[in-house]
Amino acid sequence: MKAVRNGVKASLLCALTAFTAFVSMGMSTANAASAPELNGSWGPFTRCPVDDPRMLAADGEDFVAQCVSSASASGSIKLGNSEVTAGDSNLQFGLVQNTAAGTFEVIPPRGGALVADPATVPGGLLGLMCPSDIPVISTLCDSITNSDLNRITATMESVGSPSDFDLLAGATTGKPIVTLPVRIHLENPLLADSCYIGSASKPVVLHPANLTQPSFGGSRFDSDGTPNPAPDAAMTRIELPGADQGDSAFSVPGATGCGLLGLIDLAVNLKTGLPSASGNNDLVLNDASTYLAALTAPGLITPDNGKLLSQYWHSAVR
Repeated sequence: MKAVRNGVKASLLCALTAFTAFVSMGMSTANAASAPELNGSWGPFTRCPVDDPRMLAADGEDFVAQCVSSASASGSIKLGNSEVTAGDSNLQFGLVQNTAAGTFEVIPPRGGALVADPATVPGGLLGLMCPSDIPVISTLCDSITNSDLNRITATMESVGSPSDFDLLAGATTGKPIVTLPVRIHLENPLLADSCYIGSASKPVVLHPANLTQPSFGGSRFDSDGTPNPAPDAAMTRIELPGADQGDSAFSVPGATGCGLLGLIDLAVNLKTGLPSASGNNDLVLNDASTYLAALTAPGLITPDNGKLLSQYWHSAVR
């Protein structure tokens, strides 16, 4: 009887948890390209870290393992004086839910929780650091006018594990859902490979929230991803499309590591207004589609919740 009660409790908590996922810009699409394709309803969860020891150890009674995925096809990010239009972006991570405490441990996949298309910076290097009163930079500006060397891309990357996951924040608007440390990689042949806005020790720290309420839906499916509406289907998927998400309260450190003994750092920071205090920056992701997958009744299969989640996920790999 206790197992049944725990199964029902965990299932309800899984449904609530789905309200709390979000999307953000992310890492190079190389991680997405290496992820497997999954069958049917497992499709959105290609990078769920089901083999992480913390996920595998979930017993289904005291700790429940779940997968979260959220994606947006467009958005924008403003850092200081610069604004960049974002393309496809995707966030995925695992959750280990402490059912007694009502808390969650966020488990990022290897390579980071975020994957996104690199965004082209409007105006390229000319827009990012020109004109400049620094003589060396002025000469560089003259050399790249009308040149292919002008193009520059910006890619946001994870620089630490997400944390502070809030179960109920996704059910409302304006409340931070999770803490996400990131950095932005600026890439151009004239910039060093180490050119970043933010770093592991001093990241851009995002606290995204729902800007609009998502729609709500749900479905059930067999362990291999085949849709199955039966109440006793092995898996449940919560579906939350249509929510805009964002953050306008984060601060942004200056660019570092861009070459020329720090002179390019100085030029970029002067032109773009970095460092930039909270209130001068903004992240918006449009029309996010969010999904959560979990065993339908994890309390009925203790102590193998995490192990079965991993087994089911692998059975769906095409």
